[in-house]
Amino acid sequence: MCGIVGYIGNAEAVPVLLNGLAKLEYRGYDSAGISVYHDGIYTIKAKGRLANLAEKIDKEDTLSSHMGIGHTRWATHGAPSDRNSHPHNSQSGKISVVHNGIIENYMEIKAFLQEKGYVFVSETDTEVVAQLFDYYYEGNPVETLSKVVRKVRGAYALAIMCIDHPDSLVAVRKDCPLLAGLSSDGNYVASDIPALLEYTRDYYLLDDNEIVFLTKEGVTLYDLDGNEIHKDVFRVTWDIDAAEKGGYDYFMMKEIMEQPEALRKTVFPRMTETRISFEDISLTEEEIKNFNRIHIVACGSAWHAGVVGRYVMEEVSRIPVEVDIASEFRYRNPILNQNDLCIIISQSGETADTLAALREAKKQGVKVLSIVNVVGSSIARESDDVLYTWAGPEIAVATTKGYTTQLSLLYLVSLYFAKVRGTVEEEHLNEYLQELRLLPQKTEEVLKLDTKMAELAKKYAQSEDVFIIGRGLDYAAAMESSLKLKEISYIHSEAYAAGELKHGTISLIEEGTLVIAIATQERLFEKLVSNAKEVKARGAKVIAIAVEGNLAMEEVADEVIYLPKSGDIFTSSYNVLPMQLFAYYTAVERGCDVDKPRNLAKSVTVE
Repeated sequence: MCGIVGYIGNAEAVPVLLNGLAKLEYRGYDSAGISVYHDGIYTIKAKGRLANLAEKIDKEDTLSSHMGIGHTRWATHGAPSDRNSHPHNSQSGKISVVHNGIIENYMEIKAFLQEKGYVFVSETDTEVVAQLFDYYYEGNPVETLSKVVRKVRGAYALAIMCIDHPDSLVAVRKDCPLLAGLSSDGNYVASDIPALLEYTRDYYLLDDNEIVFLTKEGVTLYDLDGNEIHKDVFRVTWDIDAAEKGGYDYFMMKEIMEQPEALRKTVFPRMTETRISFEDISLTEEEIKNFNRIHIVACGSAWHAGVVGRYVMEEVSRIPVEVDIASEFRYRNPILNQNDLCIIISQSGETADTLAALREAKKQGVKVLSIVNVVGSSIARESDDVLYTWAGPEIAVATTKGYTTQLSLLYLVSLYFAKVRGTVEEEHLNEYLQELRLLPQKTEEVLKLDTKMAELAKKYAQSEDVFIIGRGLDYAAAMESSLKLKEISYIHSEAYAAGELKHGTISLIEEGTLVIAIATQERLFEKLVSNAKEVKARGAKVIAIAVEGNLAMEEVADEVIYLPKSGDIFTSSYNVLPMQLFAYYTAVERGCDVDKPRNLAKSVTVE
């Protein structure tokens, strides 16, 4: 959550900070603020969207500065307000801090500082950092920040400016993303690359407890003991246009339509007509043959992808699979054995609960394979092996291409394991691979339902409750579809395993209730038709999603959406696409901010 930008250099700082924050507003938009060096530290902040801050700044006569820090907030401690907005300054006015994450022991530190005479003005955990830095400060900002880091507990990225050092900034990270950008016109820190891509393609990707010291001439990295760290510069190769809307009204629609190309980039380099190649992972065939169990751990949509992965992996590679929500995994004292594999899935590669689960698996000596989109992210760096979804930047809070590219890699991993373990005959494996190569093309076909789904959204946009049912892989799709709808349209939506309807859920169906029945699994199709009849008999309006040729649903449903035929294990890549479109158009019809849904942020870097 939250977005950080810092700059020191030759250019005017305010436009750089505002521009960077605009690129990071997907991370939080409850409030925003900046501090710049302007005859001392000058701080200005505003509740609400970044536009409110920009409006305030426009009213200033002059705010010329060449150094500053900025922040866009997703509220954790303290309600959204001007007072709780970042940056937070020390009582003395000498220190200004922006923060992403949570300081878990802030109450303890606050009590300690209050005994020393410090007065707090906000409800946030962040203010203790500003006051603690002030308390420890003796002239050296790097040494002071090291003392602060040793005192606080939690997950955080911090950028700090000090009135005594108008020519430098300091920053540090632990369990929250932060990187340093390098250029001839100055140097930067930020939570994510898109914030800085207009200015530089060269970055230091910071690891935990690395302190970065920035001047306009250069960037120096230190460990907590003050020893200088040397590391390679990471160069970004993707185009800045990939992070812009490209003519679409919202990033979400752009990203929905980018799915065919994202799938091509993710799948095609890793396969030929007859084989799958994972040259970039270290897992040996002997290890794969000896796996006793696989643990897939993720949050949100990535967890839904993991549920699909379980069905597919057990079907083709015959390895028992457990799927855990990351926030539950680490607290249930999981039993992991030597011949287990842990697959970690995260779009951002920075999801706090998922990162903690990864570390728990590593602590128990289990190999970790991660599936992430962001190169150089914390999860990618800490895994034994990583497979990147080459989806490009995903800006909309509700994931689309991130999810479907995760699915594609889970298909590849499942088939690769099946090949190594000999659980699929060569003929069937080749059929699977042929179907997998058609994934981008068929995705393009399904996305042509765009107009149809817009019409249905217009018709049902004012629904108060929507129930989405399915069986097997279709139930996994129902969960992801329901999440998309509730995330961005704010309609109450629930997914149910269709076989559970008669165990209580059907009591919620009344005249006019919208039920979406996903029925793309051949062997379960007739059962879904029966379930659709059950809700229809109680007054429900039914939209069905079925495969071409399965016409029986037309006798039951009010509307039927047909998908191209494919092998059962791949239908999860297609049956979610109409629902992405339906959720999008429903949100538009209801006047919602599609890319920035209320109370949500893109990268969940707090527990």
